[in-house]
Amino acid sequence: MEKDVSAFLSRLAHELRPRSDQWAGLLMERMRGELPELWQHEDLARLALRETADHVTAFLDALEHGRDLTEAQAPPTALELARGFAEDGVPLSALLRTYRLGHVSLLQLLQEEATRLTDDQQLTHAATLQLIAAGFAYVDRSSEQVVAAYQEVRDRRVQRRLMLTNEASRRIGTTLDTARTAQELAEVGVDDFADLVTVDLLDSVLHDGESQPPTDAPVLRRVAQRSVLDGCPDSPVGTGRSHVYPAESAPAEVLATGRPLLLRVTASDVPTWLAPPGPPVFGFHSVLLLPLYARGTTLGLAQFARHRRTTPFDDEDLLLAQEIATRAAVNIDNARRYTHERTTALTLQRSLLPQRPVDHSAVDTAARYLPSGSRAGVGGDWYDVIPLSGARVALVVGDVVGRGLHAAATMGRLRTAVRAFADIDLIPDELLTHLDDVVIRLQREEAREDGELSATCLYAVYDPATRLCSLASAGHVPPAVATPSAAAFPALPIGPPLGLGGLPFETAQWELPEGSLLALYTDGLVQSRTHDLDTSLTRLGDALAQTSGSSMSPDEVCDRLLATLLPGRPADDVALLVARTRALDPGHVATLDLPSDPAAVSGARRFTAETLGAWGLDELSFTTELMVSELVTNAIRYGKPPVHLRLVLESTLTCEVFDANSTAPHMRRARTFDEGGRGLLLVAQLAERWGTRHTREGKVIWAEQALP
Repeated sequence: MEKDVSAFLSRLAHELRPRSDQWAGLLMERMRGELPELWQHEDLARLALRETADHVTAFLDALEHGRDLTEAQAPPTALELARGFAEDGVPLSALLRTYRLGHVSLLQLLQEEATRLTDDQQLTHAATLQLIAAGFAYVDRSSEQVVAAYQEVRDRRVQRRLMLTNEASRRIGTTLDTARTAQELAEVGVDDFADLVTVDLLDSVLHDGESQPPTDAPVLRRVAQRSVLDGCPDSPVGTGRSHVYPAESAPAEVLATGRPLLLRVTASDVPTWLAPPGPPVFGFHSVLLLPLYARGTTLGLAQFARHRRTTPFDDEDLLLAQEIATRAAVNIDNARRYTHERTTALTLQRSLLPQRPVDHSAVDTAARYLPSGSRAGVGGDWYDVIPLSGARVALVVGDVVGRGLHAAATMGRLRTAVRAFADIDLIPDELLTHLDDVVIRLQREEAREDGELSATCLYAVYDPATRLCSLASAGHVPPAVATPSAAAFPALPIGPPLGLGGLPFETAQWELPEGSLLALYTDGLVQSRTHDLDTSLTRLGDALAQTSGSSMSPDEVCDRLLATLLPGRPADDVALLVARTRALDPGHVATLDLPSDPAAVSGARRFTAETLGAWGLDELSFTTELMVSELVTNAIRYGKPPVHLRLVLESTLTCEVFDANSTAPHMRRARTFDEGGRGLLLVAQLAERWGTRHTREGKVIWAEQALP
């Protein structure tokens, strides 16, 4: 009986072999009806027809020749189709279901043909049982091989996606530049994933720094895009261009709802927002639309499109793109926030610095401020040039420890304090002592938890009449001084940084030849990762020495120093102040020593009249004699000898009276019958400015008048 069954099945298979293609078509029709979602792709459907025919042929061939089906090999087309289903993301369970359906359908057809070939029911029954056993053996064996091929592709695909995710984490967000971060997202997206990636950001995010709820037609800017084709000819919008998506379009829906979207596109229905105008030549067939959403804010939209890769996007691709876009959105938001804060801090910083060069007869100055090129942000570096009484000038440079808006705002407060203390003519070490108190008070008021507020400052006063430079440092790097003969860093006692309190500052003083160069700077100019501080200072000194004897202006000297020491963007903020000293013409300074005797007042008036006559300022003689009379009288009556009178002619006429008493006079309201109390009131009325300047030896009362 067993031989009869085997012979019958062999004959049955032999007769059916020519009709294997026809049977394959019948099996495909049945499976299409049961699993229509598996046959959406034409290329896979064509391959499935060949694969089914190969399965029928292999099974009939094994039956005809009596081969052991437990050792059967799945046709190559079956393995190819399994790999195709794996690439398209078809679940493995659905693929195996096609095998079960195909197996049952084939057995039904064979059973029908068996009853047609013989009327022997016993033979038919035995043949059916053997067919079922053979069918299960074939399906089990071929399924094992198909599952292995499917899983190999799926594992490789998962591995590729993990690599893409890792690449995205590594390559996106390397800088705090919004456009660069968006471009990194586009570049990662076209690496073995999409054919075209575009990144649009809301215009409100780029310009206002804060996102607003998307309207029906929000304005976006194409900040980045990348294509597998050079020049992105497949993109309808150029990089940097503003555009609007139609209100009813898919991108507008994604922006409004915040939900990602997977679109299938046909060649006859490519939306205008996806393809460039003209005939469709790029063959878009699949698009992913991802909202860029971070920290509760909608930033924009990312698109991933395929037109060269034949495999469309699937749900797993959507999840992968969503993960990459989410990470990129956080980095874009970081860059946006950093850029906004940096721009604000830089604007504040520049607004608090001198807006134009100070025109002063004592020095010719130029300055530069360079914000850092690092992620640390704008610092609190500043410089200043402050005119003082007696034709003198103060040169200031400082550095607040810290970054960002707080450092810039603190810098502005300290610069204002320095100007206030300079207005009362404090000597350098006393000014820094008062500034130290200001910083300590700010520390207490702010109760900072992120570390104590601290700053460094260098304060120098230059007197063109004596060519003396007095200077004190609060933890700041010393200046570079270049005379016509050499350049050096003068020995300067450097005090503690501002904010420590209780420690003294010292004033150093030296005489400068006319035409000397003073370079005051912050540490960002000389600190470098490539060489040590001594090397930087040597280079600074050499560069300054090369310019000291030339006719270069301070502006040109600044450019030379920056080019020598900072060929690239600085890692730290840099403030640089260069001053070329001038000497006051000795003929424009007149000095008179006075005895401590009221009778000396007439001599002082006579000396003033003669001096102004020699200077051609007879128009000012009357008012100047009145002021000199009052100031000298006060110095003799209330001060201590010695008493000196000095007249200084530069852009203004200055009268200075020195005495050894440190007590400063003040204006008071004189009553009707008071014999005194009107002198300073008279001086204040006649002079444009007046004040008191304290020195180590006493004080100076000064008054300025504008020249006619």
